[in-house]
Amino acid sequence: MILIFSIVLTLSSLLLIVLVLMHKGRGGGLSDMFGGGVSSSLGGSSVAERNLDRITVGIAVVWAVSVIALGLLLKVSN
Repeated sequence: MILIFSIVLTLSSLLLIVLVLMHKGRGGGLSDMFGGGVSSSLGGSSVAERNLDRITVGIAVVWAVSVIALGLLLKVSN
């Protein structure tokens, strides 16, 4: 069981990194410092951006649940 949650944690961590890097810069952060804030957004976010937000939140929930489950399993096994 610990092996399964370790694999899920590793995969969700890597996927979460990729998904966060795919988001557009919102301004005011490091993206502005390196020239990312040059283009202005003309109105709200697109459907693709909203779907990317939903997928990112879903993977973040999977990551958090696997961290908690793995912590509890390791505590019980010791």
